[in-house]
Amino acid sequence: MGICDWPEQDRPRERLLRDGAHALSDTELLAIFLRVGVAGKSAVTLAGDTLAHFGSLHRLLHAESGEFGRLHGLGPAKYAQLQAALELARRAVAEQFRREALCSPEAVRHYLRSQFALQTHESFMVLFLDVKNRLINCEEMFRGTLTHTSVYPREVVKAALRRNAAGVILAHNHPSGVAEPSEADLRLTSALVQALSLVDIRVLDHFVVAGNQVHSFAESGQL
Repeated sequence: MGICDWPEQDRPRERLLRDGAHALSDTELLAIFLRVGVAGKSAVTLAGDTLAHFGSLHRLLHAESGEFGRLHGLGPAKYAQLQAALELARRAVAEQFRREALCSPEAVRHYLRSQFALQTHESFMVLFLDVKNRLINCEEMFRGTLTHTSVYPREVVKAALRRNAAGVILAHNHPSGVAEPSEADLRLTSALVQALSLVDIRVLDHFVVAGNQVHSFAESGQL
């Protein structure tokens, strides 16, 4: 039975409009995104099979284009739509934080979780702040395995000066899922603090993000 044959009050789209997106299951939300099913499968059945294939919503959202497209009913167009939706969500969060002061570690944690949420590679970001700790810009400056020699302090200094930043927050992720900083992380932070202090730019904190775990150097006395 296709979704159009369901009682109207049970259809995912109608339920979302009536009760809100939070009232729907992962399968129902994905079905609305897919819009249509395939021969012999409604959009809800296809959504359920897709989630079962990947094992979790998290793995689905992390899937590469090739893996995503191997499932019947999915393909490059759906993958592009999904990535666009995710990027819009990230940008909406960034837009909100540009209007607000990042005045607490918890506010920064929330922002960084959204920025790193779907990354499978290791990357180094810098949040450039004005004198009132409002976000000027967040930029991924380096990508790949991070070491003292692969993240160049002079590039961070140049970027901060171009934006007339009064302070910065450093952040990088650990795709391994362990938020504890390494010795290389500690050495890199020390080098960046020293380089930025020469041009009177404060390093407010350095965060390591690993899934839902976020480690703060400042709170741990490592800054």
